[in-house]
Amino acid sequence: MDFKLGRINLNAVAQGVGGLVFGNETSASSDDSYVERLLDRISNGVLAEDRRSAMTELQSIVAESRSAQLAFGAMGFPVLMGVLREERDDVEMVRGGVETLVSALTPIGSAQGPKNEVQATLMNSDLLSREVENISLLLSLLSEEDFYVRYYTLQLLTALLTHSQNRLQEAILTIPRGITRLMDMLMDREVIRNEALLLLTYLTREAEEIQKILVFEGALEKIFSIIKEEGGSDGGVVVQDCLELLNNLLRYSASNQILLRETMGFEHITSILKLRGSSYSFTQQKTVNLLSALETVGLLLKGGRETDPGKDSNRLANQTVLAQQKVLDQLLMLGIESQWVAVAVRCAALRCIGDLVARHPQNRDVLASKMLGEEPNAELALNSILQTILRTSSTQEFLAADYVFKRFCEENASGQARLVSTLVSKTNAGTHSPLENASIKFGRELLQGLTVNESDGDLESCCRAASVLSHLLKDNVQGKEQVLQVKLDGPAQSLGTPEPLMHRMVVYLALAASMKNKDNDHKGSSSARKSYTQPIILRLLVTWLAECPNAVESFLDSRHHLTYLLELISSSSETVFTKGLAAILLGECVLYNKSAESGKDAFMVVDAISQKIGLTSYFLKFEEMQKRFPFVAKNAEDRKPLTRSNTASMEDVEDAEDEDSDQKHDENFVLMSIFDTRFVDLLKNLEANIRESIVELYSHPKSKVVVMPAELEQKNRESNEDYIKRLKSFVEKQCSEMQDLLGRNASLAEDLAKNGGSGASNSDRKQNGGRERVQNETLRRGLQEAMQQLEILKSENAKLREEASTYQNLANSKESDLQSLSDAYNSLERNNNQLENELEFLRKGSSQPYIDIEAIKTEAKEEAQKESDAELSDLLVCLGQEQTKVEKLSTRLAELGEDVDSLLEGIGDEIPEDSDGDEEEE
Repeated sequence: MDFKLGRINLNAVAQGVGGLVFGNETSASSDDSYVERLLDRISNGVLAEDRRSAMTELQSIVAESRSAQLAFGAMGFPVLMGVLREERDDVEMVRGGVETLVSALTPIGSAQGPKNEVQATLMNSDLLSREVENISLLLSLLSEEDFYVRYYTLQLLTALLTHSQNRLQEAILTIPRGITRLMDMLMDREVIRNEALLLLTYLTREAEEIQKILVFEGALEKIFSIIKEEGGSDGGVVVQDCLELLNNLLRYSASNQILLRETMGFEHITSILKLRGSSYSFTQQKTVNLLSALETVGLLLKGGRETDPGKDSNRLANQTVLAQQKVLDQLLMLGIESQWVAVAVRCAALRCIGDLVARHPQNRDVLASKMLGEEPNAELALNSILQTILRTSSTQEFLAADYVFKRFCEENASGQARLVSTLVSKTNAGTHSPLENASIKFGRELLQGLTVNESDGDLESCCRAASVLSHLLKDNVQGKEQVLQVKLDGPAQSLGTPEPLMHRMVVYLALAASMKNKDNDHKGSSSARKSYTQPIILRLLVTWLAECPNAVESFLDSRHHLTYLLELISSSSETVFTKGLAAILLGECVLYNKSAESGKDAFMVVDAISQKIGLTSYFLKFEEMQKRFPFVAKNAEDRKPLTRSNTASMEDVEDAEDEDSDQKHDENFVLMSIFDTRFVDLLKNLEANIRESIVELYSHPKSKVVVMPAELEQKNRESNEDYIKRLKSFVEKQCSEMQDLLGRNASLAEDLAKNGGSGASNSDRKQNGGRERVQNETLRRGLQEAMQQLEILKSENAKLREEASTYQNLANSKESDLQSLSDAYNSLERNNNQLENELEFLRKGSSQPYIDIEAIKTEAKEEAQKESDAELSDLLVCLGQEQTKVEKLSTRLAELGEDVDSLLEGIGDEIPEDSDGDEEEE
């Protein structure tokens, strides 16, 4: 055989590994040498029985000793893989080899060794999975006829997956028909099938390629077939494994969800949720199976990964199909109607109801009109969910039922308006239809939850009702205005007249703080339930005041509200979230304050913040709360998929039923519910706007009347140029002073940042910094006013210059016109003088003739005309003579038989050319 051992090398390896790792050289060396001898018998033995006996002994010691496991990992894998590869005909040897490998990868006992101790199972898994050939060899064993060979091989592959998941997933993908061989095991005997199911659940975790191949190989059909064969939700752990595998295939794959919806549909899933037989018969396994099936429904209602571009369309399609399968009825049965169901199942069902109606108008309408029970005791499903919120003793169930209202109210203005209207309805319930009467009952029960006696449990009921009201008012300005009109009767006669609902909420906020302090002093067990009362009420108030000036005005109607908020923010005993939300609420009183009444306007609120808290400390509350947001978001993402490991015991399932089991756990879940993504985004936007609003108030004076400094006014008889020079000098002086103040403020800010803003010296710095900011702001406003006045003067100067230029051009034009008129006048005057002289000459009868130019011209023209007429007469005589000659010649030629016309043709055309030629010769 080619897998023989070298004794010397193995001794050295075994002693080195055992002695160094475990410290007990005697015990380790004994186990190492024993493992070495057994491996030598297996590889070099002659007798088959001896070799089989050695294999049995090796399996036994490896299953019992960690040092033997470590020694086997150092030198045993080549031997056993050689047996599996070359001795396939010896079933007992192959079976023993595979079982030994399983023992080498299985942890021994629950006791943990030293932290620096090498984990033998992890090391062995790493050694075995390094070579793809080893995985291929193990997969080939699944085709063996021996039952135990296939069984142990599946166990071995499962053990490898638990320790080296990624490496084994990659190896199986590269092996031809690797996944197909595993799928074939689902059709094997029941025990083999169950092991194959468990193996596939490990194999498909976060492995999209393997998930797609399994679906293509028909895994969905086989899963539902096994579930039906095992009895659905009443089945055993096999049903749980099937559902876990199904969830792995659907969790991150929208394509697999679409394939399931369009081929098999969702009726196989909804049928698992149907309760059969006695409604009160719920075993631990049935509870786990229902939780797994509800997880499947939840995955379908999410639609796939958040980053998937087709997630929303797939989610809507899944919501529609599930609603058509009447899944809402089964969810309401599990979540509301059946009180025998475990709390964990009720919570999961309620969350599925919330996801079913989220952003789906048709499903929301179905839930809004859904009636539970039979007449005359039937009531709205929403009323029953509200009763669960107000009356349950489980924090988890309260949060799950509250989640339904949160999802129902998202982007559902009509639904919010319908529920808010029940709070302000004053009509007689008997005059309406049963559905309308049930709706009015919703408002009465919600108000009752807000007005019960202020005992421990009742105060918690108040905060739960406040949580529901916050969902009704989210992004609902009209609803906020309506609820402002709601007035509540006092819990005792001594409280007198009814007070507004908002004022009652502030009273409960203060009462919760005082009760929490008392509980902390007495270390009472009920303190945990009240730890989240303040954040829930503050969330309601923050939501209510957002974008609602009338709500701000109502809140500030009582001066005590502002005083209490300032004390709450300054309290050292409150949590970061309570102080942060109180700071946001106080900032809304600035941001949305439209009041002009003295003592209630935004300037008053800012002054109170500056005097009682200080702006630096106030803004620090925002930053401290924001630092905790990632922690809350991380906890929200820590919901792990349901697997065998986290549902191994009944205690794991029943944890949610023990309300006092983990107080911190409940508080974290409440914080996760309060600070969801939408509310955190609202807080971040509010913080930015509040900062900007406060800075804006500090940047502008309260009075709108602007007083111009005397230096900016123009003096009498001061020219524009001198005035502009004086303004420039004034502005330069203001800029110099402003730069000096900015430098001093920077130094103060740097000192404040280094010293942390605490102590008396820091208080002085705050006061000095405040004075510097006021002076700085005054100078800045003066500079702006001077610059504005300077710009006005420059504009007026430019206009004057433009007008002067226009007048100058007009004057030049008039002067040119005047010169032209003067020249014309001089010409006329000369002509007039000439005419007067001629007239005087004629009167005196002077002998000197007057020269008449026009007469001379006329005479010359007449003489030229006479000469022209004479020349014309001569030409006409010559032409007449020539005409006579032509006529005589034509007659003669006709007599001679010549064609006169043909002879004369063209003579007239040649005359001009001859004339030209004559002219050229001349």
